[in-house]
Amino acid sequence: MTATLEDPTVQPAIEHAVRLSGVHKSFGQGQRGVVALGGVDLDVAPGEFVCLLGASGCGKTTLLNLVAGLDKPSSGEIELNSSRPAVMFQEAALMPWLTAAANVELPLRLAGVPRSARKNHIGELLELVRLEGVGSKRPHELSGGMRQRVALARALASALHTSDDSLPPLLLMDEPFSALDAITRDVLQGELLRVWRSTGAAVVFVTHDVREAVRLGQRVVLLSSRPGRVVQEWQVEDLDNADELSTIDEINQRLREVISSHAAA
Repeated sequence: MTATLEDPTVQPAIEHAVRLSGVHKSFGQGQRGVVALGGVDLDVAPGEFVCLLGASGCGKTTLLNLVAGLDKPSSGEIELNSSRPAVMFQEAALMPWLTAAANVELPLRLAGVPRSARKNHIGELLELVRLEGVGSKRPHELSGGMRQRVALARALASALHTSDDSLPPLLLMDEPFSALDAITRDVLQGELLRVWRSTGAAVVFVTHDVREAVRLGQRVVLLSSRPGRVVQEWQVEDLDNADELSTIDEINQRLREVISSHAAA
């Protein structure tokens, strides 16, 4: 019998960009304390698009904040095998005194990317989100949809350009299109899918819109009412029209059951 040694230069495949194991989060103590998350178990694979769905107050945003490192869980573990998570919020939250290009450049500067490289990256990112030629404009000169495109380019700058290119990028999105009109929202959903496919980033996308979740996600994860925990998941990639409609109906029915059970408690 002969034994073979593993080549130490061969890196094992990364199975998940982020893994949550038994994550609890409470705010306050005693009778006034609030349990936001009650034991969340969730894996997101590199390059996977996962939509988090649930009623208002179920802990979706809290979960994103924990993954982003903006807060710490009360118990449980969060394992990141990704670049520093980049976050995109409901509001664009651009620096009003900076141009669109300078807003995109900001995370690159903070990451220590050299000036010459920053210029190239900014151009590539603005082109990726179809904003060529508007880099010199300030936020007040842009429409709401264009501001969200700048915010997406800025988040991508943070997620894609890191000191360790071996780690998969992770993009966290908290209802980024909910404040937009229906037509703009529809366009940006399509643009997001195009950008996601071209970058290979893992995406965790929070929404309360079932249709949006099924349209965008490869997997839809439903959280219970507070305290939030995973109650059901659906694989929704490559559904035909009939299956998509039936899945939307099924998720809506399950969501109503979750809300009703909470109201009756």
